[in-house]
Amino acid sequence: MKDIRSAVVIPARYASTRFPGKVLAKIGNVPMVERVVNQCLKTRADGVYVVTDDERVCTALQHTGVPVVMSAPDIATGTDRVAFLAKELTADIVINVQGDEPFINPGLIDNLTAQLAEDNSLNMITACTAFDDGEDINNTSYVKVVLDSNNYALYFSRSPIPYNRDNTPIVRYKHIGIYGFKRVFLLKYAAMPSTPLESAEMLEQLRVLENGERIKVIKTTYKPLSVDTPNDLICAEEHLKNTTITLT
Repeated sequence: MKDIRSAVVIPARYASTRFPGKVLAKIGNVPMVERVVNQCLKTRADGVYVVTDDERVCTALQHTGVPVVMSAPDIATGTDRVAFLAKELTADIVINVQGDEPFINPGLIDNLTAQLAEDNSLNMITACTAFDDGEDINNTSYVKVVLDSNNYALYFSRSPIPYNRDNTPIVRYKHIGIYGFKRVFLLKYAAMPSTPLESAEMLEQLRVLENGERIKVIKTTYKPLSVDTPNDLICAEEHLKNTTITLT
């Protein structure tokens, strides 16, 4: 692989527990993972890669020209899968974009890359957006994050955090499933054993916090539309019909 400074890596696991084969589920007759690839190709990254556990993903993306790498099916998390590929890259910065974010904002990807490049103290960065009025904060598919005064993550949870005992006016934040890493730190992360909170919440980023490391969180107005279930796929189809942005 050629020398690059920044890389976007998309982990595309076919054997999803809740929605098997979802990365190849079609949105507007285009496989979801291909839509993710197309959005990532709009960034300023030096390279875009896909890492998968299934040959069907390789076949579906062959016409895009994007490198697709096979990994073992038993790799625990998407970030571990990204780290598997990152060992073969010489990029200083690696951005992990989930394979179920068909409308991911290219500008957000570039923003994470730029902040990692500009701040030597940052090893890992992610993003969040404020919950809209009426959104179901009890939905466990929505990961919540609470931040300190410098916008570093205090905790991530599937539960509605923080608990608002006296109904104090407060902004709640939804985590967006995108992670930026300094490559050296990504490989360090992959060498860490899975941690108790990570296993309990099934949130891989908690491994970082449990090991005493910090995660910077960018606040953005971008509203993610990730596909975790067949119902989410219906929502994605509706979004595609109603949007004027060219996404393919």
